[in-house]
Amino acid sequence: MELLEGITTRRSFRGFKSTPIPEETVKKIFQAVSNSPSYTNTQPWEVAVVSGRKKDELSKILYDLAAQNAVTNPDIPMPQAWPPKMEKRTGEHGARRLAALGVVRDDAEGREKLRLMNFEFYDAPCALFLFTDGALTTWSIFDMGLFAQNVILAAHAFGLGSCLQASLSNYPDAVREFLGMPKAKKLIIGISLGYPDIAAKLNTYRSVKLNPDDFVREYA
Repeated sequence: MELLEGITTRRSFRGFKSTPIPEETVKKIFQAVSNSPSYTNTQPWEVAVVSGRKKDELSKILYDLAAQNAVTNPDIPMPQAWPPKMEKRTGEHGARRLAALGVVRDDAEGREKLRLMNFEFYDAPCALFLFTDGALTTWSIFDMGLFAQNVILAAHAFGLGSCLQASLSNYPDAVREFLGMPKAKKLIIGISLGYPDIAAKLNTYRSVKLNPDDFVREYA
């Protein structure tokens, strides 16, 4: 896949086929992603690849916590407010997505079902958890973002779909304990990964992106 084509055609998927991802494909993805840039070449990333029985076990742990409305404690605090323009965009995005799925805003049961699907990894056969050292600063979080973008682009090049999920970082202690990961490792984000089910209703919605004229200023 040509680079610009990959960037422009990448999208988030929330419905996957059960087809396993070949181990060789996963290796090739991370071989490519190992070339990601980082501040002074620190390469602060560590990745847990979870599939099969282990994925199902972790899914149940996270699903049960979320269904019980257990108190969340993400290592990176969730934003409590947005600037007005961003607040408008995220509100419109949420409303359009619910409308595309036929869920009205006052349908509490339908909205809860959609929320909990996050913790089932949208039926993806593989989940990735991205960690970094908890002592690192914001620069390393920036590096993790670059790394995560390369992961989903490389996966896209192999015909895989992905979904970056902040919700999968809501219970970092549970994830660390299950994976045997030291507490000093900070959980940045989870990614569901697999072959997309194009026919899935959740994949009928596409988010609306800004026109470059809305965010680019040229100076000459």
